[in-house]
Amino acid sequence: MERIASFTVDHNKLVPGLYYSRRDGDTVTFDLRFKKPNTGDLLSNSEMHSVEHLIATLLRNSEDKEAVIYFGPMGCQTGFYFLFDNRLLSLEGAIELLQEVFTAAANFEGEMPGKSAVECGNYVNLDVDTGKAVCKFYADLIADWTVEKLSYD
Repeated sequence: MERIASFTVDHNKLVPGLYYSRRDGDTVTFDLRFKKPNTGDLLSNSEMHSVEHLIATLLRNSEDKEAVIYFGPMGCQTGFYFLFDNRLLSLEGAIELLQEVFTAAANFEGEMPGKSAVECGNYVNLDVDTGKAVCKFYADLIADWTVEKLSYD
């Protein structure tokens, strides 16, 4: 069998950042990497879940919401996938959108979106302050990201 694209990345050399993973027709996938797997310092379940709720909500409420296909966690807990329609959002635009929503999430005021038993099957591990802290780290990391930086080394 063919290996999937994310398995071709050397996780021993992986550094946090924003990377172009693949293109399937008009759908582009970005890898948002937060932690180095070989350090054992993975994102916790609460960190992953809290970031997911904040960022997915902000993406789906952005001016570019029609271009957003998916935002969700990687099973290995090193980051997230962001899929978007390249007909509606350029690579540059996608980077700018992520910079905007991570900055907005870092400064988010209010209750955690979707934090109830009705809205989320595991709402008890959501924490707005945890999500904001992780989003601040990532917003700072990608603040000056460009298309030229999208490639894995």
